[in-house]
Amino acid sequence: MNTTTPNTTALHTLPPAKAQPALDTVSLNALRGPAVRRLLALRAEHQLTRAHVHTTAQCLAVSDRTVWRWLAEATVAPETAERPGARDSDRFDITPQIRVLLAYWRGNASAVHRELLAHARAATRPDTATNEATPLTSPPQPSRLAVPGGAPPTAVPVLEKVPSLATFLRAVRRDLTAGERAGYRHGPEAARALDVFGKRPPTWRNHAWEGDHVQAPLRVHADGQLIRPHITWFIDCATKAITGVAVTPGCPSRASILAALRSAVLRTGPYGPVGGRPETVRIDRGKDFLSRTVTAAFDALGTTMDDLPAYSPHLKGSIENLNRNATRMLFAALPGYRTKQPRRRPDRLPTAPVLSFEDFTAEVLAWVTWWNTEHHPDGLNGHTPLQAWQQDPTPLTDIPPTDLWSFTLEDDGRTRVITSHGVRFKNRDYLADWMTGQAGREVRVRFMPHHTHEIEICDPAGRRLGTAYLADQATPEQLTALRHARTRRAQRLRAEAKAAEQLRQERFAPTTTATAPRRLDATTAAEATRELSRHHESDLAALALPELIPPAPPPADWATPAAVRTATRPTPPTDRKDAP
Repeated sequence: MNTTTPNTTALHTLPPAKAQPALDTVSLNALRGPAVRRLLALRAEHQLTRAHVHTTAQCLAVSDRTVWRWLAEATVAPETAERPGARDSDRFDITPQIRVLLAYWRGNASAVHRELLAHARAATRPDTATNEATPLTSPPQPSRLAVPGGAPPTAVPVLEKVPSLATFLRAVRRDLTAGERAGYRHGPEAARALDVFGKRPPTWRNHAWEGDHVQAPLRVHADGQLIRPHITWFIDCATKAITGVAVTPGCPSRASILAALRSAVLRTGPYGPVGGRPETVRIDRGKDFLSRTVTAAFDALGTTMDDLPAYSPHLKGSIENLNRNATRMLFAALPGYRTKQPRRRPDRLPTAPVLSFEDFTAEVLAWVTWWNTEHHPDGLNGHTPLQAWQQDPTPLTDIPPTDLWSFTLEDDGRTRVITSHGVRFKNRDYLADWMTGQAGREVRVRFMPHHTHEIEICDPAGRRLGTAYLADQATPEQLTALRHARTRRAQRLRAEAKAAEQLRQERFAPTTTATAPRRLDATTAAEATRELSRHHESDLAALALPELIPPAPPPADWATPAAVRTATRPTPPTDRKDAP
C-alpha cells in the first residue's frame, strides 16, 4: 500500500498569514486620535517604549514607522493629533455666504454654483481698453454673464477658484445636514421633521393633559350654511385617553374650551368614566386658551397651565398625534373630505352631499368612544386607553357637578337688580319662573362666552340662584331674513371695494425687450388740460370769501358799534324831489 507523506518542510517555510484587523476602516480611523494622544501622554511622563508603539500599530493596522511619524507631526503641530494621518489638502468648504445663497435659491445648489461661476468670470474678465484682467481685489462690475434672477452682486463671494459642480454638490452634502437642506428647500417645518426629539418619562393618569383645537378638512350643513367645524379636546398623556371633547360649528372660542373642560372633568352621566381634576394641562399660545375666563377656570380647579413656546408642536406630541390620527382615521372617511390645499388657491365649495352638523357631531363622539374602548395605541402594551386608565391605581379627584358650573362661566363683576322685566344683561332682558316675588333683589350674572341665550344668576356672595333665559327671542324666519340682509350688504361692500381697487391699478403693456414700462391707459394732452381747467374753476369757486363784499348798513335805530358801522358798505343815494 502506497502512502504519501506530507511535506512538512515546505509548510514550515511558508510565510505566516497577515492578521486581519478586527474593526472596519471607519472605526480604525476614529481610534487614531485617542491612540496618538495616549502615546503623547506617555511620552510626557517619560514612559513611552517601542512596545507601546508596536502594540498601537498592530491595533490600528499600520506600521510602526507610521505611528512614529504621527507622533512627530503631533509634537510639531499639536492640532494634528485630532486627526492623525489626515490628508493636508485645500478642501472646498461651504462658507456662511454660500449658505445665504443656498437660502436665496431655495436649496438649489446648481443655481448657486452657476452664480458663483458667473460672478468669478465677471470679476476676472479682460478690460477692453487696456486688455488687462481686472484684479480680484477690485469690486465686481455688472456683467452680462450674471445669472437671471440671481442675488445682488454684493452678496455673491468672489472665489479664487470655483470648484466643479460635482465637488460643489459633494461639499453641500458633506457640510450641510439633511435637515438644513430640507429647510432651505421647503422651510423650517420640513427641517423640523428631520430633527430628533426625546420622550418624556412615563407618568400616571391625570398627571398631565394636553389640549388643542383641530379643524376638520370638510364642510357640514349648519343653519343653512356650509361651514368648517372645529373640535376642541383634551387627552391624558399617560393613558392616551380622550377625556373631553366639544364640537363647534365655525371658529372655536373660549366657550369651546370651557365646554370641553367641563366634559373632561366630569365622570358622571355620559362623560365618564375617564376624567377628574388634572394636575397640569399643556397648551399652546392660543388667545382663547390664555383668556381670562379659561385661566380663571384652571386656577379654580387647582390645575397648572403649561404655556408652551410658539412653533413647538413637539412639546405636546400626544395631542398633535391625536389630531393627525383623527384626520387619517375619521375625517378621511366622511363625505366632503378634502385634502389640505395651499392658501393661494381658493377654497371651493363641495359639490357632493355633505353631513349635517348633528350627524358630524355623532360621528366624532362615536369615534372618541371607539378610541377609548377599542383602539390599541403604541406604548400601552396592547391595552386600550380605557383599560390603561382603569389599571392605573392613582387616586382621582372629582369635582361635584354643582360646583363645576361656576368654574366654567365668566363673571363681568357687576351687580344688577331684578326688575319687573327680569335681569338686564347686555341690553337684553332675561326671565325665569324662580324670579317670581324677588323683584328688587341684587344679583350677579355668570355666563358662557358667546352663548348668551341663557345666563346663570347668583347672589352677591356667589351662591347660585338659577338659570335665566332670553325673554324676547327672534323667530327663525326673522333670523334668516336678517342673515340674508347682512350677506347682501357684505357682498355689495366687497364689490364696491373691488371696483375701487381696479381704479387704482395702473396697467402696463407687456414687453419682450429691456425697455421702459409703457402705460396702457395713457391720457392725451387735451384731456389733461380740460380736466385741470375744470379743477381750477372749482377751486376758485371754493376759495370765494363772503367777507370780501361788505354787509349792508344796519337800520338807524339800532345801537351799532362804530367799528361795525364803518365796515358796512355805504348807502346808495336815493332820488328825492324837492317840494315846490
